Amino acid sequence: MRILVIEDDAATADYVAKGLREAGHVVEVARDGKDGLFLALSETFDAIISDRMLPGPDGLSILRALRASGKTVPVLMLTALGEVDARVEGLDAGANDYLVKPFAFSELRARLDAMTRQPATAGEPTVLRVEDLEMDLLKRTVRRAGKLVELLPTEWRLLEYMMRRPGQVLTRTMLLEHVWDFNFDPTTNVVDVHVSRLRQKIEHGFDGPPVLQTVRGAGYALGRRV
Repeated sequence: MRILVIEDDAATADYVAKGLREAGHVVEVARDGKDGLFLALSETFDAIISDRMLPGPDGLSILRALRASGKTVPVLMLTALGEVDARVEGLDAGANDYLVKPFAFSELRARLDAMTRQPATAGEPTVLRVEDLEMDLLKRTVRRAGKLVELLPTEWRLLEYMMRRPGQVLTRTMLLEHVWDFNFDPTTNVVDVHVSRLRQKIEHGFDGPPVLQTVRGAGYALGRRV
């Protein structure tokens, strides 16, 4: 998943971001409410983790702005305020869950997993299919022609991004920004290396035409091109 963390405390932000990245997620960090609000409204995330008390717009203001704009992205609110009224206020503003500081990362991850399976994302498909390739987002499995394919976390993110855009030509810049979460570096071959590894896993030993295509001079496409 692509997750936005809005947290002004550097130690907490680094702790959360490190744990999420180790779990295979792409993480964007905003250090104040202004940057957090801008990213939350202008970019697409699968989940947002936001502190309640922030410089600039606070967490509740960001949450209300998100919901007013029609965005239904799941939001986990972090707070040092443990009072029931404070939690109720956050939930009423549109938070999907609340976690009181200090917290264990294992609890944050469990709440995040549960939150992203709630009705806020129920309208989205839980199984992606491109030709005979199938990705089950809840079971975290990939199969081709019914045969299980084992993927590493980065390979999973790469394939998920491509399966959500079947037939589209995806440039290396797009893949770097959305799968690896950093800007284009013309000297890096990280995309080509990972695409090659992914191709080996989903093509080798299977009959039929390749499902993952190289579009010369442009990038890559999964499935029949649009």
